[in-house]
Amino acid sequence: MYPNNPKVTVLMPAYNAARYISDAIKSVLVQSFTDFEFLIVNDGSTDETEKIIRSFHDPRIVLISQENRGVAAALNWGLAHARAPYIARFDADDICYPDRLKIQYDFITSYPQYSIIGSGADYVDAEGHFIFTLHPAGHLNEELQQLKYSVCPFIHSSVMYKKEVVINGGGYNEHAYTYEDHFLWVNILKNEKACNLSQQLIKVRLNPESITIDEKWRPRKFRAIKYSTLKTRSITAAEGDELSQMGGKQFSPRIKEGSYYALCGKKFLLNNFQPQKARLNISRAISLHPFRLDNYLFYTVSYFPFSFINWLYKINLKRS
Repeated sequence: MYPNNPKVTVLMPAYNAARYISDAIKSVLVQSFTDFEFLIVNDGSTDETEKIIRSFHDPRIVLISQENRGVAAALNWGLAHARAPYIARFDADDICYPDRLKIQYDFITSYPQYSIIGSGADYVDAEGHFIFTLHPAGHLNEELQQLKYSVCPFIHSSVMYKKEVVINGGGYNEHAYTYEDHFLWVNILKNEKACNLSQQLIKVRLNPESITIDEKWRPRKFRAIKYSTLKTRSITAAEGDELSQMGGKQFSPRIKEGSYYALCGKKFLLNNFQPQKARLNISRAISLHPFRLDNYLFYTVSYFPFSFINWLYKINLKRS
C-alpha cells in the first residue's frame, strides 16, 4: 500500500447511502490496481452511512465530512484534499469491476495526451439485477468533440481524469444542480483530449434514493435552464437557486419511486427488449402516478414487435 503518496485518488461523495455503500466500498478495495487512496466525502449524511464507512479498516480509506451541501460541493472539497495526480470518480451506489483502475491508469499514463478517460457501464436495478449496457455517445476524441452540447459525453462515475485539469477548469460548478459533471465537460473538453474505452468498467445502480431522476420527469422550466446554460457554458447563482428549488420539490419518495420504475421500464423495453419486465415496472409507475400519460404510452407500445419499437426509438433519438 502507498497511503502517503498514492498514484490515484478514488473520489466518492456519499449522502445517506447506507443501503448500497458497503458494496461500493468493497468493489474498490478489491481492485487489482492497489496504489490508491479512497477518499470518501460524507456530505452530511443522517443515516448509517458514516458508521458503515468506519466499519472498514483499510489504510487507503480517507474519510472527510462536510455539512450537506450537495454533490458538486462534496466533489470540490474532495479535490482540495486529494493527494494523487489522477482522480477516479465513483458513486456510493455503484460497483467497480475488479480491473477498472488498472485499465484506466495504464491507459492514461501510456497516452498522457489524454486528460479524461471514461468507459461504458452495465446498468442494474436497486437489487443489482442487470437491465442494460450503456455505450457512451462517443469513444474517440474526435467523436466527443463533435457531440452536441446537450449530450453528456461521459458516465460520470466511470471517469478517470487529471486532477490539475479539472481544478484549472474551475472544478465542479455548484449552481449546476444534478448536472455538475455535464457542465464541467462542456467547459473543459474544448481544450482537452479525451476518450471513452469500449469496455464496461463499472455497474451503475438505478435506484429511487438517487438525487438524479429521469429527465422527462423534470419540469419544462428546469430542462430549459439546464440546456440554455450548457449551450452558453455559463450559469448564474439565481439560475442555480431556481434549479435547486424545482429539484427540491421533486425530492419525495413517491416522485422518485415513480420516476425510478418508469425509467427501469423504458430501459427494459428500449435497451434490452424484455417487455414483461418493462410492463411490470411501468405498472408500478402508473400505480404511483396514474395521471402521467407517457407511462400508458410505453405500456401499450410494449405489446408491439421489437422491430417496430426499435424503429420508433431510433426516430426519437434523431429528433432529440
